[in-house]
Amino acid sequence: MPQSVDRALDVLDAVAAATEPVPAKALARRLDCGLSTVYELLGALTDRGHLTRTPAGYVLGYRVPALHRAFQQQMRMGDGVQELLTRTHRTAGVDTYFSTYRDGDIAVLAGATATHPTGGFGTGQDAHGYATAHGKVLLAALPRAARLRYLTASGMRAITPHTITSAERLDVQLRRVRHEGMAVEVEECVPGVACVAVPVPSSEGLAAVSAALPLDDFHRRGRQVTETLRAVAAEAAKSRGVSDIRGLTDG
Repeated sequence: MPQSVDRALDVLDAVAAATEPVPAKALARRLDCGLSTVYELLGALTDRGHLTRTPAGYVLGYRVPALHRAFQQQMRMGDGVQELLTRTHRTAGVDTYFSTYRDGDIAVLAGATATHPTGGFGTGQDAHGYATAHGKVLLAALPRAARLRYLTASGMRAITPHTITSAERLDVQLRRVRHEGMAVEVEECVPGVACVAVPVPSSEGLAAVSAALPLDDFHRRGRQVTETLRAVAAEAAKSRGVSDIRGLTDG
């Protein structure tokens, strides 16, 4: 039974990662799995609504958006946050994200981006929060012990030549983040890209909004984008049921 669950999730992940419908035979080759087994798993996933069969192959099903909405509700994202990110992306011309910290993990819950995201990442767990602006905002708000547990688990490997890989150096930067109420990373995660993030005050847990933009664009209007994010964070806080602005915690 556990192996069947693993295989079913492998099929689901493979379809999710594809940019076009995936035929069953292609899935069998990709997963090195028997075609009859793949058909059995596809049938179960289709019956549950996680996948849909089209003439060209399999795509994600209509159950997936409902799962995502339920996940966002459990993470206390707030009903208006996605609309807020989309509006900001359209008016400010930058990729925008909403991220949270929960139980030792940093995750990007929602985003509004161009077809090819500038920041090089999308929604999902962020294992490299030490190298992202939103991650720095969230790590700065954690007690030191929780922060060190996250950094130990992440390993702090160098993603680019600019990535900070020392917990001591990161601590110096995080003190500045707490003082300034914002975080900036320049080419630590993706070459040629800078990100800015600010905290979203909330009683529902730690959260941040961030923007990713090309380096030249950042040097030209990074301050303006930061002020836009502060307004976005205040509005996102209201969407999450918070009306007062709370400072970052020391740690």
